[in-house]
Amino acid sequence: MRHQRLQQILSIVAGLWVGGFITVGYLVTPSLFTTLGDRQVAGIVAGNLFRLEAYLSIALSLALMIVANFLVARGNDLFRRVRWILLAILACAIVAGLILIPWMSSLRDQANAEGISVMASSSASLFSSLHGVSSILYIIQSLFGIALLWRLSQK
Repeated sequence: MRHQRLQQILSIVAGLWVGGFITVGYLVTPSLFTTLGDRQVAGIVAGNLFRLEAYLSIALSLALMIVANFLVARGNDLFRRVRWILLAILACAIVAGLILIPWMSSLRDQANAEGISVMASSSASLFSSLHGVSSILYIIQSLFGIALLWRLSQK
């Protein structure tokens, strides 16, 4: 009974978390760019949201992996695959939050120090490439998040 409650809590937390990062990536961010008149400001706000989302994803994927490991140790084989999905999400979040987003932020800060936008700087092509990799990684993370929720909904 206690393990069933733990599974329910894990499912609720995962649902809120995945719903949150899908909302940020696919609803909030596009809205920023269409609502705000300044693409540079929208990019800065979106970058901050993605940075916070990445940090939250690192923390939650680690916490949920600990719970999943506990459940596997108690004989619940459903959570064997869940651990792999969480590991994939963790990897995406680490690459995005600790490598790509800080790198893009530093390129943006360098351009701002020169009084120009990053897209008008000499780093524009590098920034665009990093942004593309980051976007693909976010799509992959989202697909893993959906797979996580699908797997958790199985009996």
